[in-house]
Amino acid sequence: MGETASAAASTVDDDLLLKNFFAEVSEAERDNEVARILSCFKLNPFEYLKLPFDSSPDDVKKQYRKLSLMVHPDKCKHPQAKEAFGALAKAQQLLLDQNERDYLLIQVNSAKEELRAKRKKQLKKDTASKIKSLVEEGKYDKQYEQSEEFQKELKIKVRELLTEQEWRRRKMQMRISEEEGRLKKDEEEQKEMWKRKREHEEEWEGTREQRVSFL
Repeated sequence: MGETASAAASTVDDDLLLKNFFAEVSEAERDNEVARILSCFKLNPFEYLKLPFDSSPDDVKKQYRKLSLMVHPDKCKHPQAKEAFGALAKAQQLLLDQNERDYLLIQVNSAKEELRAKRKKQLKKDTASKIKSLVEEGKYDKQYEQSEEFQKELKIKVRELLTEQEWRRRKMQMRISEEEGRLKKDEEEQKEMWKRKREHEEEWEGTREQRVSFL
């Protein structure tokens, strides 16, 4: 009970510190953050929240709270503050959705595997680096993956994979729409055919007496 109350008090203190801090943030800093958010790659919510790919749900919530205070329309005078605020909210929603998060992490892992395969090819050409990698039993590779260079490459590769997946999704959606359109057209043509047939039968039945009297 005491621990729960302590944790709640700690959260309140953190929120108060954040609000006090952002009350002193300049308008220029807020405007810069809006510009940053609106320039983010649209398919990667990690970029919107300035988070690494291994961030936890708690990290997502804390970062969202922090950045949303920066660009909140009530605090920021930038004409697109509302748009930036909405983009952050959507990014948080995606990263807290387990299915969306799993999908994103699958692309991240695929990107890492591609970069690792590329690095292995490079090491084959660089004997010194290859020997060092073997001697340090993988530490060399681990250090490289933590480097700024690798993180930049990873970010670019993730963008590429997300773009490819989105393009495939749109193509599939286009095919589905085309198929639905074709089926709808066939259905309308079928209805029109039956309508003409019914009208013809009614017309034939309507002239029956004339045909009988003629005979």
